[in-house]
Amino acid sequence: MWRRVNREQKSPVSHWSKWKWLYPNLKVKRWFFLASVGIFFFATGFAVMNNGIALGYLELKFREAIYQLTGNVPSNAIPAGILISACGILLTVMGFRRGLRSIISILLPDEEIKIVDTVYSRQSLRRGPHIVVIGGGTGLSALLRGLKDFTSNLTAIVTVADDGGSSGTLRNEMGVLPPGDIRNCLVALADKEDIMEDLFSYRFEAGTLAGHSLGNLLLAGMADVCGDFQVGVDRISKIFALRGNVYPSTLEQVTLSARLANGKFVTGETNVRCTEGRIVRVSLTPEDCRPLPEALAALRQADLIVLGPGSLYTSVLPNLLVQGLCEQIRTAEAPCVYVCNIMTEPGETDGYQAVDHVRELLSHCGSGVLDAVLLNSQEISGRLLDRYVQEGSQPVDSTTAEIERFGIKCFTDDLVSDGAVVRHDSRRLAKALIRILFRMKPIGEKLALLDTYILAYKSRQER
Repeated sequence: MWRRVNREQKSPVSHWSKWKWLYPNLKVKRWFFLASVGIFFFATGFAVMNNGIALGYLELKFREAIYQLTGNVPSNAIPAGILISACGILLTVMGFRRGLRSIISILLPDEEIKIVDTVYSRQSLRRGPHIVVIGGGTGLSALLRGLKDFTSNLTAIVTVADDGGSSGTLRNEMGVLPPGDIRNCLVALADKEDIMEDLFSYRFEAGTLAGHSLGNLLLAGMADVCGDFQVGVDRISKIFALRGNVYPSTLEQVTLSARLANGKFVTGETNVRCTEGRIVRVSLTPEDCRPLPEALAALRQADLIVLGPGSLYTSVLPNLLVQGLCEQIRTAEAPCVYVCNIMTEPGETDGYQAVDHVRELLSHCGSGVLDAVLLNSQEISGRLLDRYVQEGSQPVDSTTAEIERFGIKCFTDDLVSDGAVVRHDSRRLAKALIRILFRMKPIGEKLALLDTYILAYKSRQER
């Protein structure tokens, strides 16, 4: 059983902790004292130039001493005042700079040189568009990797119907929500993605933990400690300074089922994915599962909603079957774009064209959910294509005419990554979605998007 704790509970902070700034050997007080002296000199210099009494008797005596040393009379005090103010500026800058450097060198020893760039980029990314992505699997995490260069206002709503592998084992043994897809999204949104991926993706190869990834175990452990799965995810997000939020589509334990064209009924996400036969319809048990209020709020505030990329029946649709999610997408002011898969998936979307994907989404969710579809127009190299054809997969036909008959806009772009597998390229996909958002936004809002796009381009060039 999970231990339930109060979400609002906070660790007590000692009333005397603030006085620790006065402890010796912090190497901070001296520099801020120097900055304070600099401010005093700066103000005094202005007072000398203006022949004013800003600090009362103390300033008067100070000015008299300056005049005696320089031989100047009050009417000719401007040079002395400029000199004093200049010294004050120098001392202030030196004090604040050395004081901040002392703090930064302790808190961020490896990032001291990049601190200005980091602050600038984070502040700029906070002004980026609010984008909500819905899905699961590797496609969702790949999309997040590209979008985080354009904005930190990201929200991922992730399927929790997975029942295979490490996630399925933890789900069955601990009653925790399957953490695998959520773990991938956390890694994708992290600033230190390489370090976090090495940590979270490490899999044990022997013993009772064989097959489990460290990230899955950490999420399960945090859920147990916090007594709430989402609270555990939120705390991990804060620790790793994620550029966005990650929410499960529901906090209830759900089971995915599918009815096949041959009349067979299969239960479990793994069985749906592996059982041969054309899928007619999928459903969730329990049917009345509800989404998180935070996820619905993100949809209301969104500038763009993205479905996919990912497996149609096992990654995208399980989210949309959660009660209230489709209704919120339909009423949201933001356009909703479906990113269609590049290749068909054996056992799930055999022989599907792009219009078949759209038809299934509308069949399960109703009209008014989709505003646009993004399709790949890039050809796949012959050798790589031959390998996929042998495995029973082929490129999804990107004909747009039939989709547009539903009143849905179609966009095409070169989206395939360079590699040994056919996947969406993170940066190309993100750029294509930002361009779609740019086209579908009013003129006044396009300038802010253009500024965000330029910033992301510059940050990638600096890398």
